[in-house]
Amino acid sequence: MALLNLLLRLFLLALANIPRNVVCQNSVADLVTPEFFDGIKNQAPATCEGKGFYTRDAFITALNSYPEFGRTDTKREVAAFFAHVTHETTGKFSVSLCFNSWNLSTISSDFCYIEEKDKTDPHCTPTPQYPCANGKFYYGRGPIQLTGNGNYIDAGRAIGFDGLNSPETVARDRVISFKTALWYWMRYVHSALNQGFGETIRKINGPAECGGQNRAQVQDRVRRYTDYCKRFGVDPGPNLEC
Repeated sequence: MALLNLLLRLFLLALANIPRNVVCQNSVADLVTPEFFDGIKNQAPATCEGKGFYTRDAFITALNSYPEFGRTDTKREVAAFFAHVTHETTGKFSVSLCFNSWNLSTISSDFCYIEEKDKTDPHCTPTPQYPCANGKFYYGRGPIQLTGNGNYIDAGRAIGFDGLNSPETVARDRVISFKTALWYWMRYVHSALNQGFGETIRKINGPAECGGQNRAQVQDRVRRYTDYCKRFGVDPGPNLEC
């Protein structure tokens, strides 16, 4: 009995010396439950190509290659990531809603698009280090809408696919698709988290949205982020806009 009491006291002492945020820390998988993920994509109509493409299993499989994602400040990072990827893949549809009369109302459907809607721009800026393949287009694909020949080449080298000659892989392989989003996030966005959500907007689409360029887009990202933070029970922090 004395030994049991001693072991219990040692355990409680060790527990008291662990930071509280570590004791109660959620893993990414704890937050991105099947209910959470499917609750997002199931709002999309059957016409959305992304509804059958983006899956939680693919996200979790891709996540295994990026162990630093969500390692610290987990809830805010997951909230920020999903705020951006749902914004990037959202579709808007007009539906008839009957109140006193029939009217058209617009609703958003997230995880709807796999590829950029405008496929006319090849997004090719060739350099000796980053060439372009003949007939290939490097427009936005995947959850983060990876764009540009340079990003495709670098992502392909890091992940293990031919980003130069087969950029369409990002729209065909759901695990690689999520890996490109996480690769981009860890390379360009992750380090900016401690500066506030607004800085993550700047890292993803700053020239087009920040500094008053497109306030509606910024506000949509912020709305999504604060909503996810609320769901996870965490304060969104300062500096929400850019």
